[in-house]
Amino acid sequence: MMTPEQKFARWVRVSIASFLLMFVYFIVADIWIPLTPDSTVMRVVTPVSSRVAGYVAEVHVQNNSVVKRGDLLFELDPTPFNTQVDAAKIALAQARLTNQQLDAQIAAAQANLKTAQLTAQNDKVTFDRYQRLSAMQNVSQSDLDKVRTTWQGSVQSVNNLNASIHALIIERGERDDSRNVTLQKYQNSLEQAELNLGWTQVRAEVDGKVSNLQLSPGFYAAAGSAALALVHNNADIVADFREKSLRHTHPGTDAAVVFDALPGQVFRAHVTSSDAGVLAGQEAVNGSLSEPETSNRWVRDAQRMRIHVELDDALPKSLPTGARATVQLYNSEGAFARFFSGLQIHLVSWLHYVY
Repeated sequence: MMTPEQKFARWVRVSIASFLLMFVYFIVADIWIPLTPDSTVMRVVTPVSSRVAGYVAEVHVQNNSVVKRGDLLFELDPTPFNTQVDAAKIALAQARLTNQQLDAQIAAAQANLKTAQLTAQNDKVTFDRYQRLSAMQNVSQSDLDKVRTTWQGSVQSVNNLNASIHALIIERGERDDSRNVTLQKYQNSLEQAELNLGWTQVRAEVDGKVSNLQLSPGFYAAAGSAALALVHNNADIVADFREKSLRHTHPGTDAAVVFDALPGQVFRAHVTSSDAGVLAGQEAVNGSLSEPETSNRWVRDAQRMRIHVELDDALPKSLPTGARATVQLYNSEGAFARFFSGLQIHLVSWLHYVY
């Protein structure tokens, strides 16, 4: 029969051996079959806002409404935007009328130019004749000067009309409406007004579910100010592991996932990618010198890196973004590692019933 001292010594030996066995197991498991409870279901969330400001006329969805891409979410009062479209149409029509008036002015100026050119030609012929008569002393110098002045005035009239026609042509612009600067300016204004009118109807850009709806008829929606959130259907599972746990992890590595909302169920998955870094590894460019991290601890906290995991099969029900999960990696293909990793993740799935 064992003495109390012998029983105590055996208990100490068994405890030390169990501790060493567990210590070795956790070291090996953290490399070949790592597990982390720091996992989350993430979905892209798009803040939805109107591109123009206005008062909400009608809301077509409710919180948690499931929508498809292109579905109408809400509408702004289109009255002021219809007025802007009408004003832009009137401005464009007025610009076309102005161009027609300029065309008429150009035609009249060109007719006047022909008359002025003929007058200048006749005055030049008269001046030449007077020059010949003056050479024979048949006209006075005074008469010659008057004829010269008349001819020079006619030439100046022709030049003035040419300049006026050139100015009118520049003001008129290109004959082709698609290249006419003035018409294009008013056409662009009309298209912008029509675009703003179209933006009074806010539609879903992707498939998803409406959340945090803060709209009602009469609410003033500022341009660019989020009025609701649209949670995308596609989910991404992110898991944060210690760096050394990912030494043998790569895209395609098998994994298993347990969700807090679905206790007792283990879902097969695989690693799709890993993030290029974390915020702690980003140096802010602010003109200041670097500030090395200081720690008074002998053993510092391990850095965690993020990987992305995708399920092999669809979930039986959709989980909200932010749902928590536990991810088990299968870094080893060995049967021994597979057995213990399966045992490990199934134990976690059962524990989810009580916490």
